[in-house]
Amino acid sequence: MTDTADETDIIDGHAVAADIIDGNAVAADVRGAVAGHVETLEAAGVTPGLATVLMSDDPASETYVSMKQRDCEEVGIEGIHVEIDADAPASELYETIDDLNERDDVHGVLVQLPLPDHVDKRSVIRRIAPEKDVDGFHPENVGRLVAGDARFKPCTPHGVQKLLAAYDVETEGADAVVVGRSDIVGKPMANLLIQKGPLGNATTTVCHSRTEDLAGKLADADIVVAAVGIPEFIDGSMLKAGATVIDVGINRVDADTEKGYELVGDVEYDSAREVAGAITPVPGGVGPMTRAMLLYNTVKAAGIQHDVEIDLD
Repeated sequence: MTDTADETDIIDGHAVAADIIDGNAVAADVRGAVAGHVETLEAAGVTPGLATVLMSDDPASETYVSMKQRDCEEVGIEGIHVEIDADAPASELYETIDDLNERDDVHGVLVQLPLPDHVDKRSVIRRIAPEKDVDGFHPENVGRLVAGDARFKPCTPHGVQKLLAAYDVETEGADAVVVGRSDIVGKPMANLLIQKGPLGNATTTVCHSRTEDLAGKLADADIVVAAVGIPEFIDGSMLKAGATVIDVGINRVDADTEKGYELVGDVEYDSAREVAGAITPVPGGVGPMTRAMLLYNTVKAAGIQHDVEIDLD
């Protein structure tokens, strides 16, 4: 269990009570556990491999892929990277995925999003072999998640669960509100929170940018997961005192800084931390967990494909 960072203090004349949920620390714990599982696999003659595919000139996407490859190296996962020209036909990407699906040394396949406009994202997701879909986006894996028999939990929602567990946040019987309905975060997050079992059993409401009286929905929420993609969409006045606030958003806004911008979440942090019982910062909250859970899923995939039992919680 990770120690909380209690920031009960006076900042700018306001009493601050929220514990700051340290995603970097929890992610380091996950990576350490994954490295141990890699050793178990290697003892059985298996080196887990993750293939990343980039079909974009977007600098942010290039950075994300580079970070994922560094993460692999850190824990002993073999990283395989393929770059495809953003103007290439969709068929080139499909052929690349087919090749990676067939390779025995590749246990997980991740195609970095977003994709060029001429490539259909849903077709790409369906092309990846379900047993190598370490993002958890393939319809087969989505169905298994909803049915309560997940092969892979999507990385960001699973990372949120790990944060809640690390900070002893009780989900059973809690009123939870997920703000956002994306296939990547909002929908799977809600599904995980309502599942029977540990880190589930919450009474869960899904809201979004068109929800009427969002503040009224949030007023009684013990747990708020903000994943709507709108900078500082939620502020402290909308929150229940003592609520746990998990901010999945990461938005670039103009600012008087050396870079000319700053990163903010979907929650207005300064006002929210005056009200919340615990809150994730942006950056340094959910982001590191998403990458850590990708490693987790890759190791799990290797174990499944080679019938090696590894003790993943």
